[in-house]
Amino acid sequence: QAHRPAGTAIKPFVYAAAFEKGLFPGTVIEDSALDNRVVMIGGTTGILGEWGPERADNRYEGPITARQALAKSKNGATVRLGMQAGVEAVLELAKTAGIASPLRPYPATFLGSSEVTVAELALAYTTFPNGGWRPAQPFILDRIEEKDGTVVWQAPKRGGRTTVVPPEIAYEVHSVLVDALESGTGSAARERLGLQQFPAAGKTGTAYDFTEALFAGYDSAITVAVRAGFDKPKKIYRGAFGSAVVLPIWVDVMNASVARYPPKEIPQPKGIVKVEICARSGGLATDKCFDKPKGGGKGERTSYHEIATKEQIPTDPCSVHGDASMRIARDLPDAGVPRAELAVDTSNVRPVAVRGPTVLASKDPYNAVRSTVRPPKPKTAPAEETKDDPPIATIPITEDVPAGTPALTEPMQEEPILRAEPVTPQTTPEEVEPVEVRRAEPVRRAPPVRPSGTPAIRRAQPVQPSDNDEEDY
Repeated sequence: QAHRPAGTAIKPFVYAAAFEKGLFPGTVIEDSALDNRVVMIGGTTGILGEWGPERADNRYEGPITARQALAKSKNGATVRLGMQAGVEAVLELAKTAGIASPLRPYPATFLGSSEVTVAELALAYTTFPNGGWRPAQPFILDRIEEKDGTVVWQAPKRGGRTTVVPPEIAYEVHSVLVDALESGTGSAARERLGLQQFPAAGKTGTAYDFTEALFAGYDSAITVAVRAGFDKPKKIYRGAFGSAVVLPIWVDVMNASVARYPPKEIPQPKGIVKVEICARSGGLATDKCFDKPKGGGKGERTSYHEIATKEQIPTDPCSVHGDASMRIARDLPDAGVPRAELAVDTSNVRPVAVRGPTVLASKDPYNAVRSTVRPPKPKTAPAEETKDDPPIATIPITEDVPAGTPALTEPMQEEPILRAEPVTPQTTPEEVEPVEVRRAEPVRRAPPVRPSGTPAIRRAQPVQPSDNDEEDY
């Protein structure tokens, strides 16, 4: 009953919540570096680690389907999908599935940072083989028998079921967990550990810094969850993945249970249909959904058959292949999630790779491809001159003058740059005196000026010299 981080074993419930929101296993999500400020596991800066795939040579794959993201346990893609589903939706679904331990309402819970018990994890995983429901309560002992088979004690019948998700959603997650066991993070179960050939599914779980290793899986008869770790949490060892530490234990238990509890194939609900989609876009596949190799030759088909409900089936055709006029730049999930500064791909939108003309000439109403400039008229051969035609004036060709000669490079007289005078602010309206308005007086015509009479010219009288004048001379 120890509470320990669930690690990446919690991821199936993130995808179940997303599928309830309308997404489906064929939904394309981005697998690229994610800013750790979104999740804050192991620090508050840098790039979120990718310990989920449980391999040393892990690499980012760009746009991948939700089926691939869960089967390969991609951390960044899971966080982006969880952000679309919503933290509250994931927490509510996990609680309904039987995880009674409080889960922190942060994106770090998408990667199992919150503590749960192994019993809670096993109870929650029964949702997928049971078609969307789980037992009301788990119990440890069913009965106690004597050596001869005599029943000494029988546990009281604990009836009741709790519905977690619709049967179609449970089957979608189950089908992805089958891929996780066959070709994903749990592929070592059949390849190296000797899991017998019977229908089974499961998911590995690794906590941050390798402090916990888990594996939860099931068949149609039993569900088993295994955990390895110390009483006081500390690193087991670097690289202590769930597939290496606890998966061998799970395989031994499942092989031992086959004789007593023979498994059967888990039936597919009636509401599930198959649809052919393109793995590059998540849209409906077309005849042109091929990836052309760089060296030429026959292309590889990119479509496959996916399961979905009628409400989940995409309505748009593939936006990556096909008619160039139908291509659009598609927004990938997680538009509001900040990206790491050191990531190679730091955009929220991945542009569609151009594989042909951007716009067809026949479907170019705005002349985006065809030029709107009229080409010049073709030159015709000059007609022969006749004697009656006037001579054509020719312009003499002058000799080229090299650049920089004094004749052509006389310095221009630059006008002096005057200093700008400060603008005197105008008087404010309060300082302006009010204008007195008066009634205009009519203008009267001035009387004509009459010329006065000419003055009379009088003759000057001679002056008589005095007696003193002679003395002056």
